[in-house]
Amino acid sequence: MGRSGERSPRRPSGPLARHLRDADRSRRGTGEGGRRRAAAVRSALSGRSVAGQVFAMNVIIVLLLVVAAAVALVLQVRRDSTVEARNRSVAVAATFADSPGIREALRAPDPTAVLQPRAEAVRRATGVDFVVVMNTDGVRYTHPKPDRIGKEFVGNIAPALAGETVTEEVEGTIGPLVQAVVPVEAPDGRVVGLVSAGITTENVGGAAERQLPLVLIVAGVGLVLATAGTALVSRRLMRQTHGLGPREMTRMYEHHDAVLHSVREGVLIVGGQGTLLLANDEAQRLLALPADAEGRHVTDLGLPADTAELLASQEVATDEVHLVKDRLLAVNQRPTDVRGGPAGSVATLRDSTELRALSGRAETARERLDILYAAGVGIGTSLDVARTAEELAELAVPRFADYVSVDLFDTVLAGGQPGGVTPLRRAALSGIREEVPLYPVGRQIRFVDSSPQGRSLNTGRPVLEPRLGDAHGWQAQDLERSAQVVEYGVHSLITAPLRAGTLVLGVVSFWRSVKPGPFDEDELALAEELVARAAVSIDNARRYTREHSMAVTLQRSLLPRRMPEQNALDVAYRYLPAQAGVGGDWFDVLPLSGARVALVVGDVVGHGLHAAATMGRLRTAVHNFTSLDLPPDELLGLLDELVGRIDQDEAADDGSAPVTGATCLYAIYDPVSRTCVIARAGHPPPALIRSDGVVEFPEVPAGPPLGLGGLPFETTELRLAEGSRLVLYTDGLVEDREHDIDVGLELLRRALETAGESPEETCRAVLDARLPDRPGDDIALLVARTRALGPDRVAEWQVPNDPAAVGEVRSQVTRRLTEWGLDELAFTTELILSELVTNAIRYGGETVHVRVLYDRSLICEVFDSSSTSPHLRYAAMTDEGGRGLFLVAQLAERWGTRYTPAGKVIWAEQPVP
Repeated sequence: MGRSGERSPRRPSGPLARHLRDADRSRRGTGEGGRRRAAAVRSALSGRSVAGQVFAMNVIIVLLLVVAAAVALVLQVRRDSTVEARNRSVAVAATFADSPGIREALRAPDPTAVLQPRAEAVRRATGVDFVVVMNTDGVRYTHPKPDRIGKEFVGNIAPALAGETVTEEVEGTIGPLVQAVVPVEAPDGRVVGLVSAGITTENVGGAAERQLPLVLIVAGVGLVLATAGTALVSRRLMRQTHGLGPREMTRMYEHHDAVLHSVREGVLIVGGQGTLLLANDEAQRLLALPADAEGRHVTDLGLPADTAELLASQEVATDEVHLVKDRLLAVNQRPTDVRGGPAGSVATLRDSTELRALSGRAETARERLDILYAAGVGIGTSLDVARTAEELAELAVPRFADYVSVDLFDTVLAGGQPGGVTPLRRAALSGIREEVPLYPVGRQIRFVDSSPQGRSLNTGRPVLEPRLGDAHGWQAQDLERSAQVVEYGVHSLITAPLRAGTLVLGVVSFWRSVKPGPFDEDELALAEELVARAAVSIDNARRYTREHSMAVTLQRSLLPRRMPEQNALDVAYRYLPAQAGVGGDWFDVLPLSGARVALVVGDVVGHGLHAAATMGRLRTAVHNFTSLDLPPDELLGLLDELVGRIDQDEAADDGSAPVTGATCLYAIYDPVSRTCVIARAGHPPPALIRSDGVVEFPEVPAGPPLGLGGLPFETTELRLAEGSRLVLYTDGLVEDREHDIDVGLELLRRALETAGESPEETCRAVLDARLPDRPGDDIALLVARTRALGPDRVAEWQVPNDPAAVGEVRSQVTRRLTEWGLDELAFTTELILSELVTNAIRYGGETVHVRVLYDRSLICEVFDSSSTSPHLRYAAMTDEGGRGLFLVAQLAERWGTRYTPAGKVIWAEQPVP
């Protein structure tokens, strides 16, 4: 903190400093902490911080200690060497003086000749620098340097002459030295000579110097280790002091004490084991802590159990209120072990005793705001009027009232506009108990004008009845039930009208029974605002209900009301509108020429009136295009152009982008050839249940959805055995928010595998297995079981390109009609075929083919290779021809032309008697 210019209050005590330091360190990021630690090291080394000064002082002290120790060690070595030299000199001299023959040699005529070799041998053996033998006058008999023999000995020999041993440091003939002089005594104790042995100072110091490198190495190692230890201690101190200098730390701790002990909030620091580490003056006062509280466990301080438990738990607490003796304390607590800090917690205490009354009012206001907020998000979750009324009643119990009833006009429940003369119906009732004697849900009610509900409906204002027992106007509504309600314990009432603009949709009643106090004016205002918010949602649901009803009505009017009569397919269907709104799904079964049948399933994007109207336009277009007897791919191409034009018209009207889109599947089944030609435009593929029960999804090219344009559609031809079931559906059956289409198709396959054989059983099994509780999209399901028109009901002939062949055709047809029992149609059929075959021979090309089908009607078909279609016209009086086709139109019930890849077919149908 000292590095960034910030200051944090601290207390000189170790625990507080440690906790505040670790808490501060835990709040710092890793990168920032690294930069600050580097800055702290530089600050520490600069000597301005406490850590730097401690480090420098310790290093200096250690250095001085190491130097002093090295000097003392050197001096000690030198002293020990001198003592050793004295001892060795005495030992050598005394030993030589007491050696055998020394006295005799001294009395010999030439003592040097005898003693010099022996002295040199001893000198070399003992490592001393000299062994000198002299007479009592100090004249040398021996010396390492022969030229010194005969000269006077350098040193004090007087004590030796007195029979004592002398050691001294003198400047001898061979340099400074340490020597010892020992007397040689005769048997009678008389001194007859002297022996001196010594070591030069150079050899004494050399021993010390030889030990000096070892001493210096040991001193250096000690200095390095001491410096490293000092650095670690300084680093720890630096982290604890954050690189602050002495003056800064003194000022910081003084400020810390001033703030900590003068602040009007109690501060507690509790360790990880629940031990109280610190309590400031205000905490001591608020909690009435003993003088020795610090260091004791918080549960041993005489605090209430809930307060002590909170302080020992180290849990997070925000403005948690605790009653301690006669004080109401707001406690905030945070753990200190966040991001690697020490275990424990810091708690602050605030005396809120004087704010108790204000807190109560604030809590009431908060609860009311909470109710209004919950109303905003909890009322109107669905677009159902009754459910919205139930949400209002459930929300207010028991937060605001013990019982809530919602009464709406019948027309509102149906989606219409409310009227004053229409009765109300109880749409919702919620309460803390179920046996309350209020009107039940569904009960039709007419409130009298004197009742609180009647006054609210008439005036449009809320009404407060604080004491129901004294409210005679309310009792006049139903004397018996009113008495039961009061006896049950309901004693206060607020009524508020459900107003949406100028419309009054109904009335809401709030009843109180458990809480002894009556409703007040503040609660009246809350009830009014709560009901006003709910009224908007109820009105939205009412409007949606009206639009939904209109859309359902429109859509059902546009869907087929019954299936057309035909023999090619057994058909069953189901249509289920979406729960959220009517969509644009549709289906159709359309008989075609030649006993064929077209199956159509489509889906318009979107919901509501627009989707239903667009669906009606597309269904009408499919009917019209079907009359042209087009193949499936060509029909989808025309639909695609139509949807594109609808998009352009809508964009031109309001300037917005096109919003229309649709998918469609179109299939044509021929019972004669038992083939089914299918094409689809962005629609889910059909399912096929073969006669052996195997379920498959035929490969039908998807094609683009209608309205995109630019791409052709492709067809697939299936050959179906009699009894096969073709299942067509919209995407609402196989797609939802929880599963994609692949899962939906697999689930549909499983449902179809267990379905019964009839189309009705198939529809029932599919919906039982796949219908969701609240479908989010329309579902259209069409199941068609195939039939075949057998060879015994089909007659075919190839006709030569010769007008004379017409007669033979008439004869063969007459015989076949006789076999079928249709003799009554023989004459008209001959006329129709004669005209059609003659025209085909004359204008249709070389190949002419005749086919007669006996189905629900008698169908005559003439195939030729020409693509020219005949036209019906009125022939003039002078025209020789042109009346044949007119005659065909008069005799047949229906007639027409359809085109094939090889030419065309002209057909005519006659009803079978």
